[in-house]
Amino acid sequence: MGTMSLDELKKKIDDGSIKTVICGLADIWGRLVGKRMTAKNFLRCASGIEAIHASVYLFCTDMDMDPRPGYAITGWDKGFQDFVMQPDPSTIRILPWVPHTAFVLCDAIDEATGRLLPIAPRAILKRQIERAERDWGLSFKCATELEFFTFRDTYDDAWQKRYRGLNPTSRYRADYHILQSTRDEEMVGEIRDAMEAAAIEIENAKTEWGLGQQEIALRYTDALEMADRHILYKCWVKELLSLRGMSATFMAKPFIDEIGSSCHIHVSLWDKSTGSPVSYDAATPSHMSARFGSFVAGLIDHGRDFAYLSAPTINSYKRFRKTSFAPVQLVVGDDNRTCGFRLVGHGKSFRVESRIPGADANPYLALAGLIAAGIKGLESSSPTPALYMDNAYENPTLPRVPATMREAVTLFSSSAAVREALGDEVRDHLKNFAENELDAFEQETVTDWELMRYFERI
Repeated sequence: MGTMSLDELKKKIDDGSIKTVICGLADIWGRLVGKRMTAKNFLRCASGIEAIHASVYLFCTDMDMDPRPGYAITGWDKGFQDFVMQPDPSTIRILPWVPHTAFVLCDAIDEATGRLLPIAPRAILKRQIERAERDWGLSFKCATELEFFTFRDTYDDAWQKRYRGLNPTSRYRADYHILQSTRDEEMVGEIRDAMEAAAIEIENAKTEWGLGQQEIALRYTDALEMADRHILYKCWVKELLSLRGMSATFMAKPFIDEIGSSCHIHVSLWDKSTGSPVSYDAATPSHMSARFGSFVAGLIDHGRDFAYLSAPTINSYKRFRKTSFAPVQLVVGDDNRTCGFRLVGHGKSFRVESRIPGADANPYLALAGLIAAGIKGLESSSPTPALYMDNAYENPTLPRVPATMREAVTLFSSSAAVREALGDEVRDHLKNFAENELDAFEQETVTDWELMRYFERI
C-alpha cells in the first residue's frame, strides 16, 4: 500500500492486480481533473513513447466548466490547445477503495516548449520553492489542518435540496468531544485508514465546533508534498463519503449562522544544505531567529497583497468575522488564536501558523502566496515583528485581512510584490480568473437573499 515506484507499479500491471491508472492534476479551483488510463497505455505514456494530453482550457473555466474570456494563454482564438500531462512517478499511489486502480499526479507541460506550464498551480508553488532554495538556501516543512462539514444526506439528495435543510452528523456543539468522535469513528476511522493506506499520513482527528464539523490533521512534510497530499485528501474524503451515501463540504462558510471551516497552514524554515531547522532561537524574546523573524514580518507586511491566494472565492470572506476563530488582523502572537499568525511549538517544532486560509483554498496557491510573502520579508531584511499580547479582534488600528473578494483582488492585482514574485503571466492569469468569478457573482446572479429581501417588500 501507499506510494510505489514506476517499476513496482509495472509489476502490478503485469500480474493484473492494477488495471486502471488515474492521472490527475489540480485546476485553479483546487479540483482534481484528468483522465483514467488503461494500465498498459499509461506505461507507454510514462515511458515517453506516447503522451497524455488535455486542454489548457482546464485552467480557464468557471465552476461549471464554462471557458471564460480574457486569458492570454488560450481562448476561442487559439482553439484551446493541448498541454501534456507528465506523470510524476514519486506520487504513484494505490487506491484501496477503488478496485484495481492506481493514481498518479501529473505536471502540466507546455507542448511547444517542453517546460512547466507557468499558470498551473503545481508549477506556481514549485517556482516559489525554487526561489527560496536558490536565493536563500531555505526549504520548508508544512502542514495543513483542514476542517469540513459532514452530512447524512447523499450528494444527489443535497443537490435536490439546494443544499438547504441537510442532516449533519451531530445534533449539538461537540468540539473535542470523545462521545461524538466515537459516534463518528466508523466514518472518520475509514477516512484515516484509507488515507494512510494511500501514503497520506494522518496525525490526529477531532470533532469541531460546528454541527457535523470535523478536523483531520495531516502530518507535516515538505511543502510540495504537503500540497499534493492536501489536494488528494480533499477529493478522496468526498469520494469515501459518497461511497457511504453521505456528503461533505469544504466551503469556507457554508451557512451564515454556523462557524466557518479553516485550513490552518503551519510553516517552518529549514536549511536546504544541512537539513537543519532554522526557525528557533532560544536567545531572542520571541524565540524567532533573525531569518524566521524577517520571514514572518513578510507574511504580515504583504499579507493583504497575497490574501486572495488564501481566500479565493466570494464565500471565503464570509468567514472573516470577529470572535469566530477566523483571523481578521494581520499580526503575530505567541499561541494567540485571535491573531492572523500564531507561533506554536518549540525547538525543532517551532513554526508559524497562518490562520487566514479557509478550507476552500487551493493549497498550491495558498502555500505559494505564504512563501512569496515571506521571501519578500527576507529580501527587505524586515525586523522581527513584536508579538501581539492582547485580543487582536478588538484593535481596529491593526492591518486587516481584506473584507471582500473585490478588495482582495484589487490589492493582488496592483501589488508590486505579487508581480515580482509571480511574474506578469501568472499574476495576470489569476487576476483574470478572479475577475471572471466576481463578474459572475455581481452581474450574472440573483441570490436567495435578494429574493427574500426584495421580492415582496420593495
